[in-house]
Amino acid sequence: MEHYPWFKSYDEGVPQTLAPYPRRTLLDVVADTAGQRPDHTAIIFKGTRLSYAQLERLSNAFAAALVGQGVRKEDRVALLMPNSPQSIIAQLGVWKAGAIAVMLNPLYTAHELEHALKECGAETVVVLTPFYDKVKAFQRATGVKRVIATNIKEYLPQLLRLLFTLFKEKKEGHRATLQAGDVWMQDILRAYKKAGRPGVSIGPDDPALILFSGGTTGIPKAAVGTHQALLMAGMQVHAWVKGPLVDWEDILLLAMPLFHVYGNLGIMATGLVGHNPLAIVPNPRDIDDVIATIGKVRPAFFPAVPTLFVALLNHPRVQARKADFSSLKLCFSGAAPLLAETKRRFEALSGGRMVEGYALTESMMAAVIGPLRGQYKEGAVGVPLPDVEVRVADGDTGQGSLPPGKVGELLIRAPQLMKGYWQRPEETAATIVDGWLHTGDLGYLDEDGYMFIVDRKKDVIKPGGFQVWPREVEEVIAAHPAVAEVGVAGVPDERQGEAVKAWVVLRNGQQATADDIRAFCREKLAAYKVPKHVEFRDSLPKTMVGKVLRRELVKEQAAPRQ
Repeated sequence: MEHYPWFKSYDEGVPQTLAPYPRRTLLDVVADTAGQRPDHTAIIFKGTRLSYAQLERLSNAFAAALVGQGVRKEDRVALLMPNSPQSIIAQLGVWKAGAIAVMLNPLYTAHELEHALKECGAETVVVLTPFYDKVKAFQRATGVKRVIATNIKEYLPQLLRLLFTLFKEKKEGHRATLQAGDVWMQDILRAYKKAGRPGVSIGPDDPALILFSGGTTGIPKAAVGTHQALLMAGMQVHAWVKGPLVDWEDILLLAMPLFHVYGNLGIMATGLVGHNPLAIVPNPRDIDDVIATIGKVRPAFFPAVPTLFVALLNHPRVQARKADFSSLKLCFSGAAPLLAETKRRFEALSGGRMVEGYALTESMMAAVIGPLRGQYKEGAVGVPLPDVEVRVADGDTGQGSLPPGKVGELLIRAPQLMKGYWQRPEETAATIVDGWLHTGDLGYLDEDGYMFIVDRKKDVIKPGGFQVWPREVEEVIAAHPAVAEVGVAGVPDERQGEAVKAWVVLRNGQQATADDIRAFCREKLAAYKVPKHVEFRDSLPKTMVGKVLRRELVKEQAAPRQ
């Protein structure tokens, strides 16, 4: 095995390789845990605890129900729900039925959801009740045949469930009346509770998961991960954190959404591999709930995005020293740049260690993380994990290997990379070349193997860790009747790390305000894609062939005002 420079930056006890990886799946891991310690806590949710034995039984029943409804091997089953016990039960059940779990963002508009369902060809959707009507509105335009609904209250403790039913269920849009042919998840779980796990053969190389990514063009594509890849990613992160974290005992806070590679593989898969209880936060923007959950559950591991850490630091309870984060041994920050000041303040608040990480949907999570005990280098996102290789190639050609300190395109080779984009072989071939994933990010490695990102070859914007593609926003704004030209790019933002900004040229004789543009966008785009800033201009910088120069707009934004 080649001796890479980052090996010398590994913490003591972290192996350089985990090969040979077992030919198993996360389903095998869950079954083993349920067999060894059936009463061990798997999920913590608002005071409810589900054991591994319960998780095994419920996911078996759900799998049997899916098969009974006609779901077959490698069918795609879409899950449209925030983090909840049901989302984990459903994901495991989909796998046990031999199907592929398609994780969808509930914040998507009906237009975006329709595209995603058509892209993956899902015929079954499992949906939380607030999003049920949205699915029904476009169901006929897709291939969806089956809708299974579930209510967030189903796994609340008895008193909380009663209070939720009386005071919140209808007010907050959780009450739904199902249309003919649709079913409740709890009804089918009861109907199939004695059915046992279906006899569907699940292999490590079978496709398991679809997560949506903008890929190389900005058009959302379905990145496919295999069962083996998910286990590998969980094992890699687990190997990195098992020094400070104790298997079986320490609780992991699952606040990052399961429709994001960070939540699904970085947290859930890692927790399953370490047999660690997962404490679920359904809405990480509910800062009061995040603080309350940390105080009650006392998690040891808290992976999140910089936006969430900043929001916690600025919360009145935290500033008044009325919140206790002392249980946190370790925090990961990913999906957006982490400011050194945020790291310093949160480590001082919790007494734990915070490190940054870097990954892509296409890399199926595990890629680069900072050493937990080793040197912190400001601006670095970390070093490659075991069995992950990083190469810096020429930024224009994608070829060669540049020496330390030289900026080029960052390429990743690892055993858990995506299998490819669903039914898009040309896009896959352009993204993974000779086994190397072309990230589209520009950066460099230093002499110690630490990776630094200096720019994006791609134009993706990451407000609060979400991915926003300028072209998608530009196309929506360009459809406004008052707009002649538009350019969209990301600009630095203290709270989000990066914010979406639109530069707009209006048609002669037309008028529009920034609020008008944002309101128009909200009809077609998820909230995080709507421009936070709108600037009106007489013209936009362009290339010789008329292409708007987004980077020039960003450069002008950063230039000091005269």
